[in-house]
Amino acid sequence: MDLSMEWTRKKQGVDPLLVSTIIIFLGVGLVTLYGASYGAGEYFYKDGYYFIHRQLLFAGAGLVFFVLLSLLNLEIIRQWVKPLVIFSFILCVLPFIPGIGVVKNGAARWIRLGPVGFQPSELVKLVIPLYLAHILDKKQDRLDDVFSVLLPPLIILSLFFVIIYLQNNFSTASFIVLNGLLLLFLGGIRLRHFLGLAVIVAPVAVFMVITKEYRLQRVMSFLQPEWDPLGASFQIRSSLATIRSGGIFGKGLGASMRDPIHVPEIHSDFIFASFARDTGLVGVALFFILVLIFLVRASQIAFDGMNPFSRLLALGITTTLVTQIILNVAVVSATIPATGVPLPFFSAGGSSLFVTLGSCGILVNVSRYRMMRKGAYV
Repeated sequence: MDLSMEWTRKKQGVDPLLVSTIIIFLGVGLVTLYGASYGAGEYFYKDGYYFIHRQLLFAGAGLVFFVLLSLLNLEIIRQWVKPLVIFSFILCVLPFIPGIGVVKNGAARWIRLGPVGFQPSELVKLVIPLYLAHILDKKQDRLDDVFSVLLPPLIILSLFFVIIYLQNNFSTASFIVLNGLLLLFLGGIRLRHFLGLAVIVAPVAVFMVITKEYRLQRVMSFLQPEWDPLGASFQIRSSLATIRSGGIFGKGLGASMRDPIHVPEIHSDFIFASFARDTGLVGVALFFILVLIFLVRASQIAFDGMNPFSRLLALGITTTLVTQIILNVAVVSATIPATGVPLPFFSAGGSSLFVTLGSCGILVNVSRYRMMRKGAYV
């Protein structure tokens, strides 16, 4: 029997390996945040449980979002793609409106409605893969047509880049654009078009970095760690020292709660340093094994999707989550210059956790409807 030619659709239950990986990430992330954020909570809010309480609330809401998106018909979600793009853009404008927007450290990235705060740019990380998967599936027969296929996504990506950049959030704006371009390439955009875009984008990115002093300082502290050791280089030097202090077996999950704060934002973008101190080299190795399992399983689910839309959507979500993890760990370990990309499941920030769980819900949704070679699963 030829197993390579004949395909059928089959409804499955939820993928146990994928769901288990997500649950482990969430649980370990919450425990790590509990220890890493206790000192910051005590110092800034006189409450060591401030950050973990908020994270638990968003985790609960995120799990409801996860279940909803794992069960909702993907075609229903697809019907709402265009309204979601418009809604997300409006949300990204709201931080500039007095009384709704919240400004912290010169950045207008948050909105507050009553007791609830939210960072709209995090939602864009889910909406862009939805939009691009929809467009690329809809125009599969015209991928060579630059104006019909490539121009609309580039306009949308540019609009989101500008509005998020104006929030003083260059890292997130760049991350969204780069992942969008990657998904365009994976979706079938011709290599010459992709390289042409890279030639345009790269000089613009360099110009934006060198024209802002604090961004240039980050690059300088990366290239010369001894430069300004008590200023621009302090955070990354402290991060490396914290990672090394974990040794081989670490000090135990949650042990950071007993230690004074050595790394600025250790409960946020630099939380991986706290995890490495708590779990040591063994924990770090297990973390990367878990990331690899997630990447392989999510990629298999993406390639086995029912149609181009579900395949590209799952692939876009997978690349978004995994590249966030890689970039965050690379920053914390001084492999690349500092950026403001959070570590999914770990970093303090309810918006990021909520959207991450929703994204994972869509991956589980795709896994429930698999393509099957006649006679054997792939």
